[in-house]
Amino acid sequence: MATKIRLQRHGKKGKPFYYIVVADARAPRDGRFIERLGSYNPNTNPATIDINFDKTLNWVNDGAQPTDTCRAILAYKGVMYKKHLQGGVKKGALTEDQAAAKFAEWLDQKDGKITGKKSDLNTAKDTARKAALVAEAKKKEDKAAAIAAKYTPPAEEVEEEAPVAEVEETPTAEAEVEEVPVAEVEETPTAEAEVEEVPVAEAATEEAPAAETEVPAAKADSAE
Repeated sequence: MATKIRLQRHGKKGKPFYYIVVADARAPRDGRFIERLGSYNPNTNPATIDINFDKTLNWVNDGAQPTDTCRAILAYKGVMYKKHLQGGVKKGALTEDQAAAKFAEWLDQKDGKITGKKSDLNTAKDTARKAALVAEAKKKEDKAAAIAAKYTPPAEEVEEEAPVAEVEETPTAEAEVEEVPVAEVEETPTAEAEVEEVPVAEAATEEAPAAETEVPAAKADSAE
């Protein structure tokens, strides 16, 4: 009987997960199976794969043909590489110890790659989270600025009030400046009036000789 290692679909629409099963090649995809070897969940990052390594290796060695997806999964878990090393041991190219050392080295490298990938994913998540927080903070600041601008009077009104204050202050300064000539004009006639009074006094002194000329006349009358 030809057997296949394939995926059996489960889960809900849009979020499937699969069982890794050994089934008859003629059976439908989600039909009866011979043995379940593990599970595969592609909804996580990286994907979660859980298989029984020894049982899977035995089925592969017995001739079970994995589908393309299952072959990739088994290669990811090292089943196909283990089969390759066992073939080298059978041919005499490798010893059991050499094969075991090579497989252990491969597992270490694989674990390092998986750890590095998880670390990169965590870093990417942290970066995305920080970027989201920064974007949210900026959004809040923009919203607060918009609200403040809504309740703040327009800048044009403030600019228009400044010229009005300057115009009111300018006539006051001019009025103060104009008061000086007024005071000078009022004082100037007074000075001229005082100057004009001097000729009047001189005229009085000029009239004095006339009085003296009249005295002889009086004397002449008394002589007569």
